[in-house]
Amino acid sequence: MRVAIPSPLRSYTGSREQVSGAGATVGELLASLDRQFPGIRFRIVDEQDRIRVHIRIFVNRELARDLGRTLGAGDEVQILCALSGG
Repeated sequence: MRVAIPSPLRSYTGSREQVSGAGATVGELLASLDRQFPGIRFRIVDEQDRIRVHIRIFVNRELARDLGRTLGAGDEVQILCALSGG
């Protein structure tokens, strides 16, 4: 499936805006991405295996609230990062 990568995480993907991944759930997809792009999962998921508070993951434009969200082969996944600062 296609995964859109936000600008702050593109250093992990060699500046690629879109990558391909596989998995039956969001958690499996992130594990697949981490095998291809080591370290990217830690930027998305915290130590308690929850999606970080500043990250949003959308599956076919619907918010995925946890790593157990099921996926299909043709799904489009978009990862977004909130910006902060002052």
